[in-house]
Amino acid sequence: MKEEQEERAFAEILDEIFKAEPLPIADLYRLSDMAEADAAAFWAGWTAVSDDRRQAIVRHLADIVEDNFIVDFAPIFVSSLQDAHPEVRVAALDGLWDSTDLKLIAPLTKMMQEDADVQVQAAAAGSLGHYVLLAEWGQLPERILPNLVKAMLAVYETVETAVPVRRVLLEGLGAADDPRVPDLIVEAYESGDPAMQMSAIFAMGNSADRRWSATVLGEMESPYEEMRAEAARAAGVIGNSDFVPQLAALAYDEDLAVQTAAITALGQIGGDEVQRILAEMLDDPEIEADDELLEVVEAAIEEAAMMAGDFDFGDFLFDDDDDDDDL
Repeated sequence: MKEEQEERAFAEILDEIFKAEPLPIADLYRLSDMAEADAAAFWAGWTAVSDDRRQAIVRHLADIVEDNFIVDFAPIFVSSLQDAHPEVRVAALDGLWDSTDLKLIAPLTKMMQEDADVQVQAAAAGSLGHYVLLAEWGQLPERILPNLVKAMLAVYETVETAVPVRRVLLEGLGAADDPRVPDLIVEAYESGDPAMQMSAIFAMGNSADRRWSATVLGEMESPYEEMRAEAARAAGVIGNSDFVPQLAALAYDEDLAVQTAAITALGQIGGDEVQRILAEMLDDPEIEADDELLEVVEAAIEEAAMMAGDFDFGDFLFDDDDDDDDL
């Protein structure tokens, strides 16, 4: 009787997920780690769900896994890679972003090469770039790199490849230890195409190679806020302490995205000077009044402290009077 109630309850939940307005987000968690019978019921009803509804469901599932590492919607994402609706495929790719399943490399490569939708191609290329990064970091086997990088380079160098796809490919290839990549980065940076130039800066950061320090430092003074933000992000990944003075200035940039990127980069670089700069920012009235920016500063302080081996984050947030009160 209990099993019948559970089956009926899941059937009701599925009906709401597939049809109810608005989409019941809380019920989506029931799609994680589905039992065999529940999965069969889900797939039986899935084919009748409208394109827009499938897109909404898969997009919300992707948003959930971004913040929740316990849930597992991988079977839904993997199946949705073959969905007829391109926006569903993009959402599925986003949902699989953190996947380390090597079996996905082949279908992702095929999507990058052959999908009819540019957005899907770009998303697949981005996922493959993440595999490259993880392999270069030693979190995935190095043996995947030669064929993966070869496939990405082939698509990048194909004349017909759309610019959005080439941008994502260059950004991902930035992490690859391949002798051809630096020349591609320089070529993109000198192309005169602002979009490709920004991706070149991203790739410079992704390489974590200090050879690009002068270029990145120069772009932190760009008149364009998007480029300043991109350069600040790259500076944080490269981690050169020579960036600190310029990043400290950008931490007070008029553009919020630039500020956020610069503060985050300071935390990534770390060091005594950075910790002093960030601690002073906590006392800035404008930053204190901006909850979003204050949270970024606190996160950067925590990261800088962890890099220094100092895990007592409270030292930055509470004054001596608070300590006295505890005695």
